[in-house]
Amino acid sequence: MKEGDGIGRILMIEFGEQDSPAFDEVMDVLKRHPDFDYQQLNEDSVLSIPGLEIYPNRRKIYRGRKEISLTVKEYDLFYLLVVNQGHILTYNQIYQKVWGEDALGNESNTIKCHIRNLREKLYAALPDACFTIRCEREVGYCFELNTEQKRT
Repeated sequence: MKEGDGIGRILMIEFGEQDSPAFDEVMDVLKRHPDFDYQQLNEDSVLSIPGLEIYPNRRKIYRGRKEISLTVKEYDLFYLLVVNQGHILTYNQIYQKVWGEDALGNESNTIKCHIRNLREKLYAALPDACFTIRCEREVGYCFELNTEQKRT
């Protein structure tokens, strides 16, 4: 494989204060690999997308200084889509990550309902949003930034 042909992967794991020994053990294993690079978020970390700031440690989203009020599931869903920007997540993947359990067959309806509510809140707060939460019919959803500032 030539330089630059590799596909990067991102692994995000959140450890609580009580999980410090587990974190140290995981990091010891990962640091043994010469190409491993990591970044640790601190309390003030912000994930920015045009028009919005996401504070993962606070579980809050802001437009300017105004908070966009989301339910726990809406926040989890949005954050999952944003950190996987450009990748289609299947209904099953979304359900397992956000609800923390295996889907029983109705996951697409549950997710569609939450996506609809999420879109309403986000687009009401940010009518000129330059991102889209795109539905891939019968597969799942994908968060995309678009330069044309159009939503589909």
